[in-house]
Parts: sequence; C-alpha cells; structure tokens
Amino acid sequence: MQIRIVRLGGDGPKLAFDHAASRPVERNPVAFFQPQLADPHLFLLVINLDLALLWSEPLARGWNAYIGAVRRELAVSPRLKELAICVVARLTGAGYEFKHHWPEYVKAGGRDELRARLDDAQRALSDPAFDADERLAMRYAAAMTHEVKVPADLFGELRARFSESEIVELTGAIAAYNMVARFLVALEVAPEEG
Repeated sequence: MQIRIVRLGGDGPKLAFDHAASRPVERNPVAFFQPQLADPHLFLLVINLDLALLWSEPLARGWNAYIGAVRRELAVSPRLKELAICVVARLTGAGYEFKHHWPEYVKAGGRDELRARLDDAQRALSDPAFDADERLAMRYAAAMTHEVKVPADLFGELRARFSESEIVELTGAIAAYNMVARFLVALEVAPEEG
C-alpha cells in the first residue's frame, strides 16, 4: 500500500497534521489507516480535509464513515445530490467542497458548461439552463442553508416530485455538506492543487 499525503494548495489547513508537531498528537494516525494498510493493492490518497480531521481520530473515523455513506450509498439521484452539494458550497464560500463535488455532478450526468452559472448561486436557482429537478434541488439546498426551516410551499413541491426516501436522502446530503462546509471554512482548509 502507498499513502500519499497531499499538503498542497496555499498553506493547507490551519491544523494540518504534522508528525513533527511541537506538541505531541494524542492519537496515532497510522492506526486510523490500519484497515486500509492490509490491502497491498490499495492506493490511499490523504487530502487536506483528512489532514485537518486527523487531529481527532474518532472524529475522522466517524466523519469518513458517515460522509462515505452519503457520497456512495444513497439512492437519490447522484446528479441532483451533487448539484445540491455544489450549491451549499457556493452559498457558504466552501471552495474546497465545490472543487471536489463539481466533477462528481458532471460524472453523474450534469453539464460542465453550467459551472460558471453557479458563481452566482442565488441567481442560478431560477436559471432555465438547469432543468426543473435541478432547480428544485438547488432551491431546497439554498433554503436549508440560509433559513434551515424550509418554506411549506417549497416542501410541497418536493413532495409532489420526489418519494419520501428521495426527500430524506437529499435532505441528509444537504445537511451533511452544510456540516462539511462549516468545518472547511472555519479551519480555512485549502483545496489541493492540481
């Protein structure tokens, strides 16, 4: 197994994990990766978010399990989920999150030429270049991010279009990535270069 520590992009996170830190780190980061170390064919990429999380091994472990499930195990449309995450990123100023999730939106069938339209996320919410489902998911993400309490008429639109499971999963993804955005922005975690 190879472990690649990515510490690029500006100065990296405010609390970048450093083996030579002046104060001892209470937990062993290698133990965190122990399950992956058993697979000799696995290449593990440690990104700046991981470096910030590794100041608390229990937080990193729980975070990666939870966010991993949100990213890979939900049945809701990956295109809508990733676009909603991108809206959260733009509205909260989490450039790191946007950089990581826009390619996922495109991979899920989104159109890359729409990227610049999200520079003004508020305006994008009604942009006809996005389809009706995308605009609905974006409006939901904006409402959850700005007001938290979703207006009844917007929730009614969601209920008319999506199943209960899809609404719960989209809500969970938006809520999870509001958490991610706040962590990234508070600690000024910089995107990796390249």
